[in-house]
Order: sequence, then C-alpha cells, then structure tokens
Amino acid sequence: MDTLLLRFDSGTLLLDGAGADARVPEAFRWDARVMRWRAPAWEYRRVVRELIKDRIQYEDHARAYHRFDFPTKFLVEPRPYQQEAVEGWKRENHCGVVVLPTGAGKSLVAQMAIEQVKRSTLVVVPTLDLMNQWYDLLLSCFNAEVGLIGGGYFEVGALTVSTYASAFRFMERMGNRFGLVIFDECHHLPSNIFRHAAEMCIAPFRLGLTATPEREDGGDALLERLVGPFVFRRETHELAGEYLSDYTVVRLRVELSEEERAAYEREREVFRGFLKSKGIGLGSLRGWQMFVAASARSQEGRRAMMAYRESKRIALGTDSKLRVLGELLQRHRREKVLVFTAENEMVYRISRRFLVPAITHETGVKERRQWLEAFNKGEVLALATSKVLNEGVNIPDASVAVVLSGSGSTREHVQRLGRILRKFPGKEAILYEVVTQDTTEEQISRRRGAGEQFQGK
Repeated sequence: MDTLLLRFDSGTLLLDGAGADARVPEAFRWDARVMRWRAPAWEYRRVVRELIKDRIQYEDHARAYHRFDFPTKFLVEPRPYQQEAVEGWKRENHCGVVVLPTGAGKSLVAQMAIEQVKRSTLVVVPTLDLMNQWYDLLLSCFNAEVGLIGGGYFEVGALTVSTYASAFRFMERMGNRFGLVIFDECHHLPSNIFRHAAEMCIAPFRLGLTATPEREDGGDALLERLVGPFVFRRETHELAGEYLSDYTVVRLRVELSEEERAAYEREREVFRGFLKSKGIGLGSLRGWQMFVAASARSQEGRRAMMAYRESKRIALGTDSKLRVLGELLQRHRREKVLVFTAENEMVYRISRRFLVPAITHETGVKERRQWLEAFNKGEVLALATSKVLNEGVNIPDASVAVVLSGSGSTREHVQRLGRILRKFPGKEAILYEVVTQDTTEEQISRRRGAGEQFQGK
C-alpha cells in the first residue's frame, strides 16, 4: 500500500490513498461522496495509534498544532489535592474530568496541565465574562501569545480562550490547531449544540473542569466520550475550613399572608383539577411534558398553565420574603451580600425596595462589569441577581448569600454556595435559604438541598 495521507476536513478526518477495500483504522467509514475514508475529528488520537500499531505508512497533514515551552511568570505551589488531580489526569493519558468546588483553584489545575502537555491550547468557557477572566489569567501566568475567539474577536494564539458558542461556530475550520483543549464548566458541553465543539476537534489531550458535572437530562454520561473519564473529585464540605471558607447553611421559613394563601390555594385548585381531569401525574419529566402539551390544546389548559405560574409566583415572591431579606441585609450590613432569586421580576422589586444594584441577563456588559467592580472594591455591599452570577464570575470576598428562590437543581444551589466560599482570614460564609411554608417550594428546596454539601448544615 502506498503512503496514506491523513487530513483534517471541516471537523472530520479524511484518509487519502486508500481504496474502499483497504485496511484502515476502525473509526473510519467509507464516504462515497468524495471516495475517501472519513472519521470523526475527535478520534484522531486513536486513529494515529492504530496506524502506528498496524505499521501502515502515513503522513500526518491533519495536525496543525505546535509544541511550545510555556515559561511561567511566577511559580505557585499547588495544594495537595490540585497535585493529585493533575496526577490522576496524567494517568489517564492526559484526558479526563476534574471536579472541584468553586474557589478551590481549578484554574491552577489547568495551568499545570498546560505546563505538562506543552501544546497549543484552547480554553473553552461559557460566558464572555469568564473569557475575559481567563484571558487575563493566562497573560499573567505565561510568557506566550494569548488569543481570543468570541465577543467580536478571532485571534488564535499559542494559548487561546473561546466561548462555547464561538468554539461550536468555528471548530470545523480550526479544530486541528490545538493539541490540548480545556473545557471549563464542562457540564455545558453535552448539550446538543456545544458537544460538536469537542467532536470536531482533534486535540489528543483534553481536560474538563467543573464543580457540578451532573445534568438533569443525564448528559453528563457523555463527558467520558467527549473529554475522558472522571479522574479526580472533591466536594465543598471536604475542603471547607482548610482550603475553602467554613460555611453554614441556614433555612428560614416564611408564611403567606391570608390574602396570598387564599389566592395560592385558588390557583392550585385550578391546576390540580386540570391534571386530574386529564389523568396526568407530575412524578416525572414525562408527566410535565404531557401537561405542557395538554395545556396548549384548550382554553381550559391555558387557564391551568396560568394557574400554575401564578401559584408559583405567589409562593416565590411573597412579601414575607422581602421582610426577611430586609432583616438579613440589616444584620449583615457590613458584609458583602449576594441575593439570588428565580425570576427577574423579583430582582427588580428587591432593587427598588432596598436600593441595591440589579444584575440580570438584561444588564449590559459594561454596566455589569461596573457593578461587579464596585462590589469587589466595597463601594456597594449587596447585589441582587437571578441566574447570571451562578457561575463564571470572580467575587472573591462575598461572604453572605441569600437564596430567596430558585430551581430544584442541586447544581444551581452548589454554584450559588460557591460564590461565597473563597477563603480569606477570619471569614465564615453563610448561605440563607428562604422558603415559603406549606407550598410546592418546600419540595423544590428538598430537591436542591439533597447534595452532600448541604447535609448536616
């Protein structure tokens, strides 16, 4: 057989010089459109190994990444668990997922991985805020060209930072330019869209970083194929005290007023009546999907959906919660407080009533940055937000979080706790969870508090 030519082609691998009956690595399938063997780009490492093992002569024109010596600007002594994480990753041939709590130093694990592999590296992150943070971090750590892909930039350097959205958009044309790809907050990766960013990349070395890998849709099972096995994991409570701030979780229960209770029960009765008439149970995702579908088919169904939303709004937004919040803001008036809610409407109510800045998805990038800088400098001592501060934001010395409402997701709850756990002398973090008694919110609270981080707290 003549020497084969391995090429990268629009997020895939092509093999030139082999006929349809040739012996080729297992990952390849015959593509009759171009009369070539084609394989997924992410199979590059296995393909090369099989070509070498089977002693098939080939030329590698797929790889366009380079080997670099990344001199660091200063040396940081890793904590023992960070060293263990990197060693576990190394044992799995430099592929795998590391699970560490927010504030535990996942970025240093990434820095150590870059130093070990010494290849062109892409760091993929979920938000522009986090992209800018990683850009600044890499510039401060390495004497290397650092590029940006996202937010109007397309600059590829020896080290490059991209958002997930931009990585998906451009990977079919740049997927051969990186030897190491680091997926920060990698629980985003298994989505139907973002997973292609991993599949269209040939990078033989891969690192996933997250505090909360589990997904409600079970997509976290795909991480092993897209990144590698779970190689190291530590939870918040295992590092609290020595490496993270000690923390306390305080659950406060409030009651609806008589008027709110009457309205809540009235709307719940409408909702429950519709479910009963249609024989729908809500014990599973399938049940909820059946309700959504049924609610769109009739006026009665639309009224039931409105009733569900209104009862939820009453439970999550009762005035009792605002009274409790006022007391907590007074109690912690000299500390930095983050207030989390499920709905933007409640964020704006809090902002107007207590004169604290509101940050939602509607807040402009510049305004958000200004408020976060003011908060970090101590110029403002409280921020109200819905979900945009759950992850990907550096708030080093916030010490109090008040969860007025949220989803039943343990991941969201862990992320919110993580916002206040960065350690500094004398700090003890407190997370308050305010729950409306005798409403469906109690079930939501039980679900999100099921994680080990909240047991016994």
